[in-house]
Amino acid sequence: MDTAVEDWLLDELGADTDVADLEQRYTRLKTGRQVAISVVRSRLAALRGQPSTVNVSGVVSVSYAETVKAYERQLAALISGEPPAPDDPADDDTDDDGFGVIQLVERPRR
Repeated sequence: MDTAVEDWLLDELGADTDVADLEQRYTRLKTGRQVAISVVRSRLAALRGQPSTVNVSGVVSVSYAETVKAYERQLAALISGEPPAPDDPADDDTDDDGFGVIQLVERPRR
């Protein structure tokens, strides 16, 4: 894992993320995006395994529902390819060298 991928992962996952764990996952998964998805899935699973709200009458009330939703949104964005990772494969469909072809078809008259 190079420094660009490590920086991207720390930006996505937080600066307090264990770099040794990221390197181990990168060795196994081969891409920064897959590492980020794996970490977010692990965090989401850990939150889902705990009670979503804790209430002590008159003292404290804590809810993790919004945190779960935030992790779900982050996971969906990572799976869809946003934000781009430094080691993502290049998209060959965006070549500006060629031109597109459009077929025009006559619509039936009414």
